[in-house]
Amino acid sequence: MSALITPELVALDADLGSDKGSVVRRLAELVAGAGRATTGDSLHADAMAREAKAATGLPGGIAIPHCRSSAVTQASLAFARLSPKVDFGAPDGPADLAFLIAAPEHGDADHLTLLTALARALVRPEFVASLRAASSSEEIVALVQDVVSPAPAAAAPAAAGGGATASTAAPAAAAPAATAAGTSSRTVIAVSACPTGIAHTYMAADKLTAAAKEMGVELHVETQGSSGSTPLDPSVISRADAVIFAVDVGVKDRERFAGKPLVQSGTKRAMNEPEVMIREALAAADDPNGRRVPGTAGAGGEAPAGDGGKPSLGGEVRRWLLTGVSYMIPFVAAGGLLIALGFLFGGYQIVNSDPSTDGLSYAQNWALNNTFFDLPSVSGVEGLTDGFLGYLGAVCTVLGQAAFGFLVPALAGYIAYAIADRPGIVPGFVVGAVSLTVGAGFLGGVVGGILAGFAARWISGWKLPAGVRGLQPVVIIPLLATLISSGLMVIVLGRPLAAALTGLGNFLTGLAGTEAILLGIILGLMMCFDLGGPVNKAAYVFATTGLAGAATTGGAPLVIMATVMAAGMVPPLAMAMSTAIRPKLYTPAERDNGKAAWLLGLSFISEGAIPFAAADPLRVIPSMMVGGATTGAIVAASGVELRAPHGGIFVFFAMSNAVLFLIAVLIGAVVGAVAVTIAKSIGRPKADDVPEDAVDLQHAHTPTHAPAAPAGAAAAQQAS
Repeated sequence: MSALITPELVALDADLGSDKGSVVRRLAELVAGAGRATTGDSLHADAMAREAKAATGLPGGIAIPHCRSSAVTQASLAFARLSPKVDFGAPDGPADLAFLIAAPEHGDADHLTLLTALARALVRPEFVASLRAASSSEEIVALVQDVVSPAPAAAAPAAAGGGATASTAAPAAAAPAATAAGTSSRTVIAVSACPTGIAHTYMAADKLTAAAKEMGVELHVETQGSSGSTPLDPSVISRADAVIFAVDVGVKDRERFAGKPLVQSGTKRAMNEPEVMIREALAAADDPNGRRVPGTAGAGGEAPAGDGGKPSLGGEVRRWLLTGVSYMIPFVAAGGLLIALGFLFGGYQIVNSDPSTDGLSYAQNWALNNTFFDLPSVSGVEGLTDGFLGYLGAVCTVLGQAAFGFLVPALAGYIAYAIADRPGIVPGFVVGAVSLTVGAGFLGGVVGGILAGFAARWISGWKLPAGVRGLQPVVIIPLLATLISSGLMVIVLGRPLAAALTGLGNFLTGLAGTEAILLGIILGLMMCFDLGGPVNKAAYVFATTGLAGAATTGGAPLVIMATVMAAGMVPPLAMAMSTAIRPKLYTPAERDNGKAAWLLGLSFISEGAIPFAAADPLRVIPSMMVGGATTGAIVAASGVELRAPHGGIFVFFAMSNAVLFLIAVLIGAVVGAVAVTIAKSIGRPKADDVPEDAVDLQHAHTPTHAPAAPAGAAAAQQAS
């Protein structure tokens, strides 16, 4: 296996710029110049995307920007001893030692293990002092190779011992800490995890381990990192007094810790305040009313991963709603597209009532009372397809309507799930179904889901006698939480919410002329504001929940659906046009994203523009909003109707005027492309002006003139 670091990847006492973006860019150029990455720009963008999630500055003047990147062809470490120091977000000030840890996107386990070995060495004061005292690049390389050499890494499993420990990559955390004289032994377990699983994961584990040893506390850590993890032994979990979640991402298999007293924060707090977190965990173990890991044996909700502190109310509400919407959308896509196919094969009148039956639609009559071999035919009914295609259309329609029936229950159920975890699912689904029964629609689903979630979480916290505690998750919580939330929906909230929904529908149905244009502009702005975020999803849910009931009758809901889809197609297409028109304004990676954005835009995947928006939000997002508003106004004013909730141009058969729809999308995309091209041409150097080749940073004394690409591009690209 080739060396992770060579003298060419070291810069000593170099002035690499005044901000972390410049430092990361120069280090990325070193990696690319050594032939270990295809382009420094892409590696820089990926590293800054990771930096945007959580600062990589550590106490003691250290910074470890790191990422996994598709641009990296060979796992590498680039090191700089900075003069002057640069702020990387550490609590005690700027850093003079910076390591760029660059791992391939699909790196092998051996390289990842070596990279994490370096991260763990950085918590040792003697190693850091040696880096500051080194007089040559070769000395730096030797120091680093000593801590990441294969021999110590291979010894990790032996140190772990017994299988009742944390991770093979965390030997120090595996062994129980020595109990201080005169101190009663307490046992704490911990899980550490960060988004890339390379550095913070293991450094947090080591900091907690060292602090526990000094405090005489037995600590076992499970590191959920890129080099793999060995789950904690169930017997260790069982006898632990408390659990610490030092995570920036979700905890895998969290139900293993259900009922344990819990302290949760981000990995950075575990590195900065390990003693404080351990003391908090011990205090939580002694507090009968303290927070517990949600599950059968305990109560409480799980806070989102972060750097500590209580999340804001706005952030929590956003998380609840986006969770509900994200679980609801597959029902929308499956149900809506099946109904659209039903219309294509059977005709739009297939959902109308069949007079020869007792209340069944043509689709229900054909699908339920015939088989594949009957090939039913209907004569004298205008607009219906007979024979096999008619039967196929009937089957698709029945299936789609069944899937559509879960929209509001799924929305409410998973909002409740986001609040109360599994105990919230049953009452959430029920109150969603009840909201449909009383006519409250998606408004009832949102309100009812929140009620169900809080009711379930409250009941989960009851301290019941041991004899009935086993009934709590399977009987008591579903029964009482459903009674509370659905009862309130029927008795108190149903009629007001139904009236509000009816009023909103009547208002939209009455829109015409300039008012319809205003509606189109608003929906277009919402669809392009955050490209798949909560504002975008709010407009989309508003459109799709009104689609089912208006599938054949037409009117405002179908116009709204067309407006939302058309506006959502604009951002990727606009960015694709801009990269084709003025490629010199974009990096090579962005040009590649532009090629993919053509298909994403045509398919109504707004997230195709996220890489561009994340890298340059102040220029991209307003430009996209202008384009989306233009398209929205044209579609709404012209009254184009759409009977499918997704698919872009591929559901042209479900549009009342596909040609006008496409013209509106094209006009908006052109407007957006022109706007973003002009915006990017003002006050910003061309991407081709940024040097692709690495420079000799050991003799550099002035910062590069190439500006640092804003953070977030790579993460957004993966999200698309």
